[in-house]
Amino acid sequence: MRVYLAIIDETEEAKVALRFAARRAAKTGGVVHLLALVPRQAFNAFGGVQATIEEEARDRAEVLANSAAGELMYESGKMPQIAVRVGDGKGVINEYLSEHPEVAALVLSAAPEGAPGPLVAHFSANAGSLQCPLFIVPGGLSVEEIDRLS
Repeated sequence: MRVYLAIIDETEEAKVALRFAARRAAKTGGVVHLLALVPRQAFNAFGGVQATIEEEARDRAEVLANSAAGELMYESGKMPQIAVRVGDGKGVINEYLSEHPEVAALVLSAAPEGAPGPLVAHFSANAGSLQCPLFIVPGGLSVEEIDRLS
């Protein structure tokens, strides 16, 4: 079974990549894994305050991932696997790919204008060392164009 890994955050690019991954999975009999990233906090507050800030960030990521999973379930009838991880996005994604050799493709979307985004820039520069293909979906595509291409 083909597994497509989509990274979930609050960007429009994540929605584009998720739609593409979901459509590819539906057409190939595959599934989608959702990886929600929780960045480490850049500052340290007092112990209790820091823990609360980190917990709130994790809760937002879980809500976002569960919402995306619900949309996928509605559209495809298949529940995706959800993971929420704390840390640097590049490192967390590499770790996830190492732990899940069944992933057939990492699906990212480039920003519609300007720089493609930090994850796209990093993984496209290091695509040769990935253990799976990298799909980069143009961020400016309409829903209809994504559906047609996927």
